[in-house]
Amino acid sequence: MTTEKSQVPLLTPYKLGKYDLSHRVVMAPLTRQRSYKNVPQPHAILYYSQRASKGGLIISEATGVSDTAQGYPDTPGIWTKEQVEAWKPIVDAVHAKGGLFFCQIWHVGRVSNAGFQPNGQAPISSSDKILESQVRANGVDVARFSPPRRLETEEIPQIVNDFRLAARNAMAAGFDGVEIHGAHGYLIDQFMKDQVNDRTDKYGGSLENRCRFALEVVEAVVDEIGADKVGIRLSPFANYMESSDSNPTALGLHMAESLNKYNILFCHMVEPRMKTVAEKCQTPHSLLPMRKTFKGTFMVAGGYDREDGNKAITSNSADLVVFGRLFLANPDLPKRFEINAPLNKYNRETFYISDPVLGYTDYPFLESIDQIFPTKLVREKERLRTVSTQESFLLPAS
Repeated sequence: MTTEKSQVPLLTPYKLGKYDLSHRVVMAPLTRQRSYKNVPQPHAILYYSQRASKGGLIISEATGVSDTAQGYPDTPGIWTKEQVEAWKPIVDAVHAKGGLFFCQIWHVGRVSNAGFQPNGQAPISSSDKILESQVRANGVDVARFSPPRRLETEEIPQIVNDFRLAARNAMAAGFDGVEIHGAHGYLIDQFMKDQVNDRTDKYGGSLENRCRFALEVVEAVVDEIGADKVGIRLSPFANYMESSDSNPTALGLHMAESLNKYNILFCHMVEPRMKTVAEKCQTPHSLLPMRKTFKGTFMVAGGYDREDGNKAITSNSADLVVFGRLFLANPDLPKRFEINAPLNKYNRETFYISDPVLGYTDYPFLESIDQIFPTKLVREKERLRTVSTQESFLLPAS
């Protein structure tokens, strides 16, 4: 197998608005819970810079827009000056490696409890429907949620403004842009999905009304920092955090079409096969209708590996492919994809611990493996050189 980047679809260049990407492998927003007291820490400098590459796009972990946006321990925020200043050296480190860095801005809504809220108040949401207790991703801890408070109609503009100010702060911290988190059962999704939203005002009922809050956030952020610096993540088919919709295809299409009028940089959608954030399932649904409708850059995520990521590019199902767990465990993922090298296995047990090193910055690079197993890797590289290009890269168009 030749290792020319141009022959690996995921490693071909792409023009993302005004930005020149050298490859199409995007690092997903990954909550790591190592930002003590909601302030990004110096150890994040190494974590993100390890995964940065010249012309590569990184989307930051979900970052709270206000003190009411919190629902997990030690997740970062960007609503205070201290937080903005703490992000600056992290952003600088990514830029020093030639990377592009977008900040994902986030409000958890009802996925919280009073212990995370200012003055112990109730979490806010589109409705007062409470979430059932859930086992955390580590399989041990149990998350318990307080009854949420339904936002009054006149309060919603303030939440929209929180997103606007967070976007302004992200630019002050040096980020290249922001991704609005509209997926996975958090506040924006709680407005869009009819399993949660039972409102009877202008933010509830019809599809247009349920999407109003999301689009007001988009408009506010675009007006603040410019459409060429804005993306959004959506998961119309997911049922994460008890947020499903009775017609997810219609929801996805409506959002894709509505976003066009704002000319945002990208739409980042989660595949229908990911009903939860960790499990794949069989589904007749597809993102292709949304792909055809949205006029900007279309990014896809959801359990992708090298093979189906390459296929997504060659079949024109997506412009960019977003990788989460594989990028977490392989800081040099684009390089590994380039030569089809073995991948480190990720360890779920260390995804969300507070340790500043373990399961965070200690995953080995290919060069480290080369030093430990030089003979094995030399043999692997030789094997890769002998495999025909035709067998490896001519993927079906379907």
